[in-house]
Amino acid sequence: MTVQELKCKECGAGYPLEARFVCDDCFGPLEVSYDFSGLDPAETKRKIQAGSRGIWRYADFLPFESRPTDPLEPGLTPLIRADRLAERLGLEAEIWIKNDAANPTHSFKDRVVAVALAKARELGYTTVACASTGNLANAVAAHAAAAGLESYVFVPSNLEEQKLLATGVYGTKLIGVRGTYDDVNRLCTQLAETRPWAFVNVNLRPYYSEGSKTLAFETIEQLGWELPSRVVCPIASGSLFTKVARGMRQWLDVGLVEGSLPAFNGAQAQGCSPVATAFEEGWEICKPQKPDTIAKSLAIGDPADGVYALELARQSGGAVEAVTDEEIRAGIRLLAETTGIFTETAGGVTTAVLAKLAEQGEIGDGERVVVYITGEGLKTLDATREGFAMYEIDPSPSSFESEVEQEVSV
Repeated sequence: MTVQELKCKECGAGYPLEARFVCDDCFGPLEVSYDFSGLDPAETKRKIQAGSRGIWRYADFLPFESRPTDPLEPGLTPLIRADRLAERLGLEAEIWIKNDAANPTHSFKDRVVAVALAKARELGYTTVACASTGNLANAVAAHAAAAGLESYVFVPSNLEEQKLLATGVYGTKLIGVRGTYDDVNRLCTQLAETRPWAFVNVNLRPYYSEGSKTLAFETIEQLGWELPSRVVCPIASGSLFTKVARGMRQWLDVGLVEGSLPAFNGAQAQGCSPVATAFEEGWEICKPQKPDTIAKSLAIGDPADGVYALELARQSGGAVEAVTDEEIRAGIRLLAETTGIFTETAGGVTTAVLAKLAEQGEIGDGERVVVYITGEGLKTLDATREGFAMYEIDPSPSSFESEVEQEVSV
């Protein structure tokens, strides 16, 4: 057994593996603690390669004593070399796109939800819930339906219609809250104190967040058991950003991979950029902001793991950048035109930050850069309406020639 206890990230106090997320002594966040001393690297690698075609192949590094059953097992999403994107950006570097839109509900949230719901069932919960900006809502509703659990999903009421429809279809109880995500999260934290529910990103947050490590594990495995030299990853709460680094550190520690931690570059929207602002200003804390951006899935004005994301970027030699809504739209188009991958606004943020790093000369020749695309473009169609064009012609060759070919030639 490798999983041991919950441990406070600030004071180190230990707690049982139950539904709790904050330290009683210092109010610091809790995370899962493991003992990997008994793992043999060669045997562990063989076990992984012989495992399932999803995240449970990494069960030894997740908070369970045995591999959970999962009807919607996510993971092993494509890692695609993007040479045309690198060329467009003028880079002599390897650019790799980790396309996590290929998961069951088309975002990386399937990973964290699969882990959280497995832990909820293990702890005896029959009702699950979450506070979400959209992708988590989709994943909780779908995975709860597949597992036969009752679910409640709380979202800002002004969320993109596509994400609302893709949540309600699973039969969940969908609650739109008049306010920002931070208002929604505050409400769910209050409800978690009085309801016998497993809130995946509140009282189950220490387990939930561990699912993000599987992105790191897959990246290493798909790169031939090697580390990239740089990571470009979106930041909302900061959990994904920091947990990808945690996964890489764990595999370095147990000897499954050699080298050093990559430079971690975080990506935020300028309309909600508390971590990027803190990085630029040299602050040690992230000051809360009121979100105003098309990238609603990243619109968390008071990020729970913002300080840790800030620390990671600085210690790894990376940075945290912010981009405008227009740059986000351009990032969506750039990725689509060069790779054939249609991403939601969060991926537009990440691609735009990659372009910004290229323009600044931050990416050196020969670097191996992994860009994490966390969601599907069909979820945020409104963001691509601007600049959309379609030729409309009569059903005749002459109409095609006059309306299309002549205009194209001009």
